[in-house]
Amino acid sequence: MSNKTPTMAPPARFPVVDIGISALTFEQALATIDGWIRRGERHYVNVCTTHTVLECHDAPALAAIVNQAGLATPDGMPLVWLGRLHGHAVERVYGPDVMLALCERGQERGYRHFFYGGAEGVAGALVDRLRARFPAMQVAGTFTPPFRPLTAEEEHNVAALINASSADIVWVGLGTPKQDYWVARFRPLLQAPVLIAVGAAFDFHAGRVRQAPRWMQRSGLEWFFRLTQNPCRLWRRYVLGNPRFVYLVMRQLLRQRVRP
Repeated sequence: MSNKTPTMAPPARFPVVDIGISALTFEQALATIDGWIRRGERHYVNVCTTHTVLECHDAPALAAIVNQAGLATPDGMPLVWLGRLHGHAVERVYGPDVMLALCERGQERGYRHFFYGGAEGVAGALVDRLRARFPAMQVAGTFTPPFRPLTAEEEHNVAALINASSADIVWVGLGTPKQDYWVARFRPLLQAPVLIAVGAAFDFHAGRVRQAPRWMQRSGLEWFFRLTQNPCRLWRRYVLGNPRFVYLVMRQLLRQRVRP
């Protein structure tokens, strides 16, 4: 008779253009990750926004990565609304909030956190601020990669560094879609149970970038706040991307309605 703890069934998903988004609440997402760590299962998490949906529509390989993730969380409010439209009890599972929640509960559960990504100095500032907020948090290590693809030797060395740290959670802040490709590529190489691609959470919690007020986040206007903070970099993503996302979703919903 096997003593192995049974693997739990993954949460249901609902379709958004080319990918399936996990239909779950914030607490269900945390409980799922807790379970992976407790059972020693190995998974990666993609936090998904409308930008993620568009990137996946343009790159089938990326869509396959997100569809194979342990969780593809509804990080953006439009995805939450679509999940509810499909009849699911969905809440926003926002990457920066997931980081804070797991750092907090990890204090008593002994989670070891590794932080991979960010510009020079960001990971260090992030750890300092998180430690000030969660004094008992265990930091396994940090690594700031160069702004270029890693060589095969560098990938091997990074994997060895993370494995030697005995991390339970590897936080990856490289921006979409780079971080999503990274977690899929490194998943077979790493012993840590959970890899989580969290994007802007590094800059937010390191104090480099301001977060939108909660009322703007809840109303789906965070994109506008971020656009006003950095219009030169983000105008194309939002001014061109948002109407395209609406068009693709409306086309999908209309096709679903006319199918017998």
